Amino acid sequence: KISKYVGQDGKKPKIYKLGSKAWESLKHKTKSKIKDIAKDLIKLYAKRKASKGFAYAPDSFLQTELEASFIYEDTPDQNQATQDVKADMEADHPMDRLVCGDVGFGKTEIAIRAAAKAVADNKQVAVLVPTTILAIQHFKTFAARLRDFPCTVDYINRFKTTAQKRETINKLREGKVDILIGTHAILSKTVEFKDLGLLIIDEEQKFGVSAKEKLRNLKVNVDTLTLTATPIPRTLQFSLMSARDLSVIRTPPPNRQPITTELMTFKGEKIRDAIYFEVYRGGQVFFIHNRVKDINEMAGMLLKYCPDLDIGVAHGQMDNKKLEQQMIKFEKRVYDVLLCTNIVESGLDIPNANTIIINNAHHFGLSDLHQLRGRVGRSNKKAFCYLISPPLHGLPDDSRKRLQTIEQFSDLGSGLNIAMKDLDIRGAGNLLGGEQSGFISDIGFDAYQKILSEAIQELKETDFQEVFADQLVKEKKFVQDCQIETDLGMLIPTGYINSSNERLLLYRELNEVEDEKSLIEFKNRLIDRFGPLPPEVNELLYGMRLKWLACRMGFDRLIIKSSKLRAYFIQNQESAYYKSPIFSKILNIIQSPQYKNRCQMKHTDKSLILIFTNVPSIRDARTILAELEDVLKERVVS
Repeated sequence: KISKYVGQDGKKPKIYKLGSKAWESLKHKTKSKIKDIAKDLIKLYAKRKASKGFAYAPDSFLQTELEASFIYEDTPDQNQATQDVKADMEADHPMDRLVCGDVGFGKTEIAIRAAAKAVADNKQVAVLVPTTILAIQHFKTFAARLRDFPCTVDYINRFKTTAQKRETINKLREGKVDILIGTHAILSKTVEFKDLGLLIIDEEQKFGVSAKEKLRNLKVNVDTLTLTATPIPRTLQFSLMSARDLSVIRTPPPNRQPITTELMTFKGEKIRDAIYFEVYRGGQVFFIHNRVKDINEMAGMLLKYCPDLDIGVAHGQMDNKKLEQQMIKFEKRVYDVLLCTNIVESGLDIPNANTIIINNAHHFGLSDLHQLRGRVGRSNKKAFCYLISPPLHGLPDDSRKRLQTIEQFSDLGSGLNIAMKDLDIRGAGNLLGGEQSGFISDIGFDAYQKILSEAIQELKETDFQEVFADQLVKEKKFVQDCQIETDLGMLIPTGYINSSNERLLLYRELNEVEDEKSLIEFKNRLIDRFGPLPPEVNELLYGMRLKWLACRMGFDRLIIKSSKLRAYFIQNQESAYYKSPIFSKILNIIQSPQYKNRCQMKHTDKSLILIFTNVPSIRDARTILAELEDVLKERVVS
């Protein structure tokens, strides 16, 4: 029951007395406010579930051929995400799936497969990307992968002339373009699709509120696939709350190595050594300098350090043609170093570039730094990322924490950790709107998450029963957690494990255990590490079994004191549990002669309680509820 308090940095949490009503009322107030927010969110979800989408046909031979032509072997997570996306597309309601995988983990390949599936059923695909450079990169990737298939890929961005754009838009309207890739220009009124079937959004966090509003209107009946490496808290939250489906790619591609990340101050010799080390092993270097005003001076400085190297300059204020040429030259290895602004941040894939130096790294956000670092280390070579900033002690708190976080999380697949840390540093906003939520700083992020999931579950069972009918039947779990209060010894004693930190970790690990097999494994690990179990630990393990039983039967609280077991039914009297067969069967059983003398039912203003006498231990309490469950099962079978 103990969790770390994660709130707004620098703000001290208010401490409440144990057992006081102030904490309970704060939780209750938070839950009712969250319910108001969540109702809108579930309405969105319900609208999507209720609306008829296009059900795609099962995979054709072309789809199989495309997947077989992928030159790398799919990682297990990548394969699972592909299956999830295809299953969603074959369902008859619109897909809304978030694929969260670290930079270079194969999200684009999943998007290509989904796009090919849509085109095979004569539907058009829109691929929305945040930057002009990425639009070209994706166009090349999609065109190369689909080269041998009957599929037309095109793009619109500011590199194209007005006449070229007009030609592409006309072809799109006539259905002659199957896949259109572009920046938010593809959301404009002039761009009309003949029959749009799939919308792919790359790096959703890069789009502003107005773009997202247009997207929301566009995608009610269209399948939507969102790809991201570091989801913004709201995007992640939507997925965690099952308002949209989530696939996470955690497995890195084979032979991929973590990127060595180092913080440093601006020193000419160190920069020179880092650049020459990369160039001498046949690689190339990105040097990120995010100020166009003095980027040419920086180029002169780099030439002074490395006079024999070719250095290219690229930034967003350049002439379109020149910018495109600079990027192509770097790709073709004409330049050893590309000095550029953060326009290369999203999706640029140059496997030969394996060192990135980021100047004034303290001016970048966490997600930006993670994305920039993801431009290197995309092959099997060891990659390096150098973050240049003033000394840490002179920086504001937030900047210092961001740099320390990006240095700390340099392992493969750390995008989700960085997203969660970002939430911690910045504080979290309302999931559906722009206003900041005060709940998180009041009760901490862990408690907020728990109350949120409880509120969602309650809404599913009450206001939105019809929408979630299938899911509720499948889950058949009316209670997520049962609280046990007892005066019996049910703990890990200090004499058995004297470190309080270790005990806390073990309690948390035990709380995550969900079945008998895992519980036995946990027990064996304890015996192996600390010796034979004392009686109190055995009781604690029986307490877990009792908790699972209570949840299955619809009790959300058990009190075992003075040899009495009080089992409290779900407090929410509007819960679908009270209309379920399991509740009516329990009522019938306890009125039967077999149980009449063993227990009694008590009704208070707030609760319905089942009371058993002569219950001296946790094990006895479990035996009583297990017998009751067995009788229940017999009734179900008969």
